[in-house]
Amino acid sequence: MEQELLRIFNENREPVGTAPREEIHRKGYWHETFHCWFAKEENGKIFLYFQLRSANKKDYPGMLDITAAGHLLADESVRDGIREVEEEIGVKLMFSELKLLDIIDYSVTTGELRDNEIAHVFLYPFHGTSSDFVLQKEEVSGIYRTELTAFKELIEGVRKDIVIDGFEEDSDDNRCVKQMTAGMERFVPHEDSYYKKVLALIEQKMAGVL
Repeated sequence: MEQELLRIFNENREPVGTAPREEIHRKGYWHETFHCWFAKEENGKIFLYFQLRSANKKDYPGMLDITAAGHLLADESVRDGIREVEEEIGVKLMFSELKLLDIIDYSVTTGELRDNEIAHVFLYPFHGTSSDFVLQKEEVSGIYRTELTAFKELIEGVRKDIVIDGFEEDSDDNRCVKQMTAGMERFVPHEDSYYKKVLALIEQKMAGVL
């Protein structure tokens, strides 16, 4: 995994070459990623889905994150990003089913990790159930969801924590329904500006579904 080659970019989003992923995160090169947010309408409310990252992940183990996301390799286009959805959470979909939210530049530095991403951010209006998720154990150990409005209030500091519902799977594929109370410390520390922008765009895109 560490030897995956990714395209690197300057601050004007112009490609300037390729580099291994480990080097990109160590030196803080700009690179492309694919983010896919699942949202579902139920009874006039919008629910967001989060993956629970595996405890064995090198970065942010055991934390809640975007439904499905990953790096775009040097030989991949943005359309190829949908492989992340099937690989991580087992949901097969077509690129045409996604709604582009935005292409967002953002930076997060955690310890030795300098993550400068050009993120292609998409929405998938989800109509399924928890049984549709088939988890890639090396990457994902569970799926949780919460109301968009509740998560927005958490981001804005109106709430200190929220209740989220979902399931987790153990190493023997046993699935257990769970509920947890989560503060911001449980979520991968994407920039607040990223979360706020994405939530606003999801609300706009889902307006036609309600």
